[in-house]
Amino acid sequence: MTICDAPADPVSATVTPDANPAEPAPPSWAWRRGALILAGVAQLITISALNSADRLAVTWSSLLLAIAPAPLAAAAAFPLAPVGRLAVVAGVLVLVAGIAGGILHAGLFFVPALVVLAIGGVKLWRERS
Repeated sequence: MTICDAPADPVSATVTPDANPAEPAPPSWAWRRGALILAGVAQLITISALNSADRLAVTWSSLLLAIAPAPLAAAAAFPLAPVGRLAVVAGVLVLVAGIAGGILHAGLFFVPALVVLAIGGVKLWRERS
């Protein structure tokens, strides 16, 4: 009695790579992903400041910065271009309003996220969908 585990056709047993490899990510995607990371970190700092012993004043700008930037940056980072463009515009407007309202407190943490999101938005706008 012989047990043979080898396939009958050795060519079909080898894994062949796809003829069409996945398309590379657009140039704006790295910028939008960077904005997501920066907005998320700044948002965590703002939430921590709202819950710390030396509390940040609960104003419209601090609540806006504690709630909105990371979800808007995530919406800008991952979907297709038309939805991403709308999310970039909304994200930039929210960040500008929040930074203007909380410039003396937590607003300055969001300036890098604003710059990176704006650059990613300009690059996204120039790409063809």
